[in-house]
Amino acid sequence: MNDLSSAPAPEDERPRKQRKPDWIRVKAPVSKGYQETRKLMRDLKLNTVCEEAACPNIGECWDKKHATVMILGDVCTRACAFCNVKTGMPRLVDPMEPENVAIAAGQMGLQHIVITSVDRDDLPDGGAGQFVKVIKALRRETPDTTIEILTPDFRGKMRSAVEAICEAGPDVYNHNLETVPRLYPTIRPGARYYASLRLLEEVKSHDPMIFTKSGIMLGLGEQRLEVHQVMDDMRSADVDFITMGQYLQPTPRHAKVEDFVTPKAFAAYGSIARAKGFLQVASSPLTRSSYHAGDDFAQMRAAREAKLAKEQARASA
Repeated sequence: MNDLSSAPAPEDERPRKQRKPDWIRVKAPVSKGYQETRKLMRDLKLNTVCEEAACPNIGECWDKKHATVMILGDVCTRACAFCNVKTGMPRLVDPMEPENVAIAAGQMGLQHIVITSVDRDDLPDGGAGQFVKVIKALRRETPDTTIEILTPDFRGKMRSAVEAICEAGPDVYNHNLETVPRLYPTIRPGARYYASLRLLEEVKSHDPMIFTKSGIMLGLGEQRLEVHQVMDDMRSADVDFITMGQYLQPTPRHAKVEDFVTPKAFAAYGSIARAKGFLQVASSPLTRSSYHAGDDFAQMRAAREAKLAKEQARASA
């Protein structure tokens, strides 16, 4: 007797895989540099958001020895509709993780490193203490490496978490808004749009010199004017850098792509963002939070220096 429960679904009942337009397709990673980066991450027992979130740029970035380290394990306490990271009860925090991140940064010769994490609502501090330890280890072992962090929202413990992390002195503090407020209930149900905005404001309130950064995904059904409003909200929170990229559906279980936004439309959004006063803007189908992060940081720092010099010249005139 056949087990019908394990039989493949009829062709017309299977989820249809969306065909990506030419501008969003990338080659499978096969280079020697990619394999070397992968081996280093495995040897040091480090997770990366590049792998866990199925980033389309992993081949290019890992070939250049760029990787975004994901601390606090690979299991998240949230279940966002866009994210491919596993959901469940996380394991204990690895006490060796900060040192291993610093070792990886040294071996890869990183000038700029991006550190992110899963949500850890199970921890009393939301995982902020591990960010602090990683930053301190990097400052000790690779003092010339600039540090960019991409944190969760630290729900219910945001102020103390942000204060502790800012005291450790990252160069860039990133927290993504991800999408427009209207779509939060379905796309980011465990978070609140205005709580995320408040976090970005809190960073600037604690240390105005830390660069702040935030990003959104396009193609989830947002409207053009809603995207413009998110830009205005970010600028009201004094966010320095906005990233905008195409949402890609990781699996058929995740939120579907409503629209593949064209490169021309991304360029138009980028022009509007620059006009609104962001120091740095990255807007393209393949843009991700940490894609080209080192080069973008250098340009953002130069833009701030030029802006300050202009203001000083005007004041002394």
